[in-house]
Amino acid sequence: MKKTWIILIVVAIVAIGLFSWCKGSYNDMVIQDEAVSTAWSNVENQYQRRADLIPNLVNTVKGYAEHEKTTLDAVVSARAKATQMTISMDDLTSEKMQAYQKAQGELGAALGRLLAVTESYPDLKANENFQTLMAQLEGTENRISVERRNFNEVARTYNTTIRQFPRTLFASLFGFEKRPYFEAQEGAEKAPEVKF
Repeated sequence: MKKTWIILIVVAIVAIGLFSWCKGSYNDMVIQDEAVSTAWSNVENQYQRRADLIPNLVNTVKGYAEHEKTTLDAVVSARAKATQMTISMDDLTSEKMQAYQKAQGELGAALGRLLAVTESYPDLKANENFQTLMAQLEGTENRISVERRNFNEVARTYNTTIRQFPRTLFASLFGFEKRPYFEAQEGAEKAPEVKF
């Protein structure tokens, strides 16, 4: 009888330890999944900040460069496309992330063309409103870069956690899936060509 009690106590201790480990592993994956969601929200927030600045920038440039209508229309169109594309964390796949990046890249390219046009207008470049908007846009672009990097770090930590054995068993059992990363835009490996 004494051996039976000892075996039951050992089994109980092992079961409690195993339950505690499982609970801790699951909770850790939940915490990291929420961190990925928060990081994604921060990325979207910065992209929205950029999208909110664009109408003011376009209107400021419009006053100086009305005959640059195609460039201004391209920026407005790219902004509309980029702001229409949203991805929920429940549906964050590699394909959707690439489409999102593409839309944001097209907006960035359109902004680049707009800024190139402004070089032809010294009065515009001297305009205080334009300078303020440009400073805000530059700061926002830096924030976007920081938030994208933070998202990738949080996603890497989460992806590593759910892929490590034996947590990978729990991850697949409870539906924790790998998150995609932000990647360099197509053609980013080539330095821009500067001509004088």
